[in-house]
Amino acid sequence: MSSDNSSDDARQVWDVVVVGAGPAGASAAYAAAVAGRRVLLLEKAELPRYKTCGGGIIGPSRDALPPGFELPLRDRVQAVTFSLDGRYRRTRRSSHMLFGLVDRSEFDRRLVRHAQQAGADLRTGATVSRVEQHGPAVPDRRTVAVVLQGGETLLARAVVGADGSASRIAAHVGVKVDQVDLGLEVEIPVPQEVAEDWAGRVLIDWGPMPGSYGWVFPKGRTLTVGVISARGEGAATKRYLEKFVARLGLAGFEPDISSGHLTRCRSEDSPLSRGRVLVCGDAAGLLEPWTREGISFALRSGRLAGEWAVRIAEAQDAVDTRRQALNYAFAIKAGLGVEMSVGTRLRTVFERRPGMFHAALTGFRPAWKAFTRITRGSTTLAEIVRTHPVAGRVLDTMER
Repeated sequence: MSSDNSSDDARQVWDVVVVGAGPAGASAAYAAAVAGRRVLLLEKAELPRYKTCGGGIIGPSRDALPPGFELPLRDRVQAVTFSLDGRYRRTRRSSHMLFGLVDRSEFDRRLVRHAQQAGADLRTGATVSRVEQHGPAVPDRRTVAVVLQGGETLLARAVVGADGSASRIAAHVGVKVDQVDLGLEVEIPVPQEVAEDWAGRVLIDWGPMPGSYGWVFPKGRTLTVGVISARGEGAATKRYLEKFVARLGLAGFEPDISSGHLTRCRSEDSPLSRGRVLVCGDAAGLLEPWTREGISFALRSGRLAGEWAVRIAEAQDAVDTRRQALNYAFAIKAGLGVEMSVGTRLRTVFERRPGMFHAALTGFRPAWKAFTRITRGSTTLAEIVRTHPVAGRVLDTMER
């Protein structure tokens, strides 16, 4: 276990304790620390640690980064090859960078370092078993007890749960999900000539199961190759990955890492808080339902959670606490919630008609332009549907 200034943890009350040091947690810790509050960031692993994730940094992610943050880019994507279960391949190119690719272990570590520089304390090797807002461990109504494995108890005025899709804090809050998907990923070191062939280009393959797709993201001499599909299709998802890797001519290279991860999308009526405890990022089930892109949702919801955790820490009674928690929920739903709603509609259409999506992106210039504008951060899916009546009508028609 490593710790920064943690020897007095049990004897002090932190303004904000953040559980989980991924993009959501680091963003929350940074936002609360910048506001001048005493912040403790807890992480069960030692940093850096591997995370199953493509590592794509689209425009909304870049725009949500803290001031002065320098992205550790491994590649800059200017071309996308699309295929439909291996067929009908077509590459489309842009004169501008569409998005960047990062190694998540380095990206997350830099975000944590940024939070520390803002004043947050970090404690790694700390696994949270539960939080308590009532009972003998809680000295007063303005305090939350964070209980670690082994029984140690930390006290806080507000807690932010950013501990991933299997979150203990989400269980306390009562987060509900209505979409669970399984992502499988391998990190494949490749020779220089193979790496050069992929430099600046990603591949997106619309898969054989409803709602599934695969990807290849180049990061120097390593290719991140993965697939995702609905939970319950584990055997079929594994076969898809194996065939996908073989079809790409990569079966002869030994992966450094093989991993899996469940992604969970929240139900529209799922809570985002309970008392003085907020959830954000994967812990809250916040990600784009169609693409399952989660980094931008983690960064944006983490920042909001940190800002509202400060307000909750200052709340003097249950009424004010509830008001601030509702304001946080409104901020999430007004932005990310709207994007998720449109993403759910697109996922439904994509599950039925993947060929139509492929044909549009590879052969219909406005669809490709919309894709580039979304990845670069100049618009969102929700904004396109809201501001372009034709797009809304097309989506309505395809949903029927």
